Amino acid sequence: MNDSQQHVQYTPLIRDLPQHERPRERLMHLGEKAISTAELLAIILRTGTGGESVIRLAERVLYTFGDLSGLAQASIAELTHVKGIGAAKAIEIKAALELGRRLVTTSPQEKPRVTSPADAANLLMSEMMFLEQEHLRVILLNTRNQVLATPTIYKGSLNSSVVRIAEVFRPAIRQNAAALIVAHNHPSGDPSPSPEDVRVTQQLVEAGKLLGIELLDHIIIGRQRYVSLKERGLGFE
Repeated sequence: MNDSQQHVQYTPLIRDLPQHERPRERLMHLGEKAISTAELLAIILRTGTGGESVIRLAERVLYTFGDLSGLAQASIAELTHVKGIGAAKAIEIKAALELGRRLVTTSPQEKPRVTSPADAANLLMSEMMFLEQEHLRVILLNTRNQVLATPTIYKGSLNSSVVRIAEVFRPAIRQNAAALIVAHNHPSGDPSPSPEDVRVTQQLVEAGKLLGIELLDHIIIGRQRYVSLKERGLGFE
């Protein structure tokens, strides 16, 4: 095998993926809240380009503009500078985002609600999955599970000797939150929890009991994947 062959990377197209992994099928069977931002964008884009799957194209578009907010602010001309995004795809993106903006303006007092691990992961995944360092954020919730804020608490490697429990709960106390969800990313893309992740979770659960602010979950975000420690029973015994 020559050098050029060794460096060829195979990128599966949507038609090469099993049906249960395709964005449209996943939305149909799991619902729109259960799929990632990149998958939603892939459904809008419909097709990839030049041997690149539409999911990979969607990931690249989100990475280029940072997050949904950056994407919403981009002009059609800026969108078309991204390889694989022509005028038609750029217009479709802008139309979809404008529909979302108009929905928000029709009910400005309505805050997003988090009622499942998927809701929590999808709220932050597009912003956190490409980060090169670990970031720890908290989702502050009121008594109706509506999101009050999602502040960043730490940047850098997280472990029980570094994470100060008081700093994690301080924003919740300031905003009189009823509960919170902790989320952090794994820059490797693999969201599998480490023993240290479990130890930190145990400490946060105990602190929440003392403070009367329930820790509902600890979400670990990878690339297009997440793990809920609550669902796995890790740290919440």
